[in-house]
Amino acid sequence: MSLLTPLISQRADPCIYRHTDGYYYFTASVPAYDLIELRRATRIADLATAEPVAVWHKPDSGPCSELIWAPEIHFNQGAWYIYFAAAPSRDIKDNLFQHRMYVLRCQDENPLSGSWQFLGQLDSGMDSFCLDATTFTHQGTLYYVWAQKALDIPGNSNLYIARMDTPDKIASAPVLLSKPELEWETRGFSVNEGPAVIVRNGRVFLSYSASATNANYCMGLLWADEQADLLNTASWHKASEPVFSSCYEHGVYGPGHNSFTIAEDGSTDLLVYHARTYTEIVGDPLWDPNRHTYVKAIRWDSKGMPLFGKPSED
Repeated sequence: MSLLTPLISQRADPCIYRHTDGYYYFTASVPAYDLIELRRATRIADLATAEPVAVWHKPDSGPCSELIWAPEIHFNQGAWYIYFAAAPSRDIKDNLFQHRMYVLRCQDENPLSGSWQFLGQLDSGMDSFCLDATTFTHQGTLYYVWAQKALDIPGNSNLYIARMDTPDKIASAPVLLSKPELEWETRGFSVNEGPAVIVRNGRVFLSYSASATNANYCMGLLWADEQADLLNTASWHKASEPVFSSCYEHGVYGPGHNSFTIAEDGSTDLLVYHARTYTEIVGDPLWDPNRHTYVKAIRWDSKGMPLFGKPSED
């Protein structure tokens, strides 16, 4: 598959999770923002033709009845969980949509054919616009990382981390990890969102996306020592430049909102992200459906830091 060819067309905010059963599980935002779908395959390339299964549809009214964004699937503490953002309407208040985070759970072996239970809102303790949650387990502790608006910080969203008690509840106060403060994080909109975690080479790496969702969209990187207190802001370092951004030479624009997975060989780390193939977006980028899912390998330098390269390079 060419790196310039999407794995899956019109699927933004992609998440690929490799489970112990040998399957890769895929979910993403669908263009209508009205449901959550899953597909699975034993090879990443086969996700492109795997039959999507809608496992949850938005209700007609209520707090999670509009704009279903960025679902992620995880297997935590013996069950499947999907974390997603949703709003009660399409209204914008205080210059933002009204999204909050919600959780689904499936206790069956196969999440495509199993029964999904709506567990409700995942309350961070901050009642404001939030989205793009992910989870990861490190040294026996389950963590929750997400993007949320703080009323006292300019911009759309910052990155926070908290310890989880159960996969649908946090057990510590939100800790601020990063806010949009650098020039490349504030193009069009001031944004830190779409966190994803990979632990390698003695460090916990947290990638995230920044700026408006057009060609300015790009990825930044935080990292902490794997033995550090991850709930201490001082444990984290922030790259001063983006680590992944638009490739004008080959026409891949606005790469971001990534997840990480591992190749079939069990050793090659893969970056899963979305991007567009043009810059001239008609109207609001939110309603442009052509953010496509791409997959590429990432490498590691002699100091153990990730090398993301360009969207058009392996």
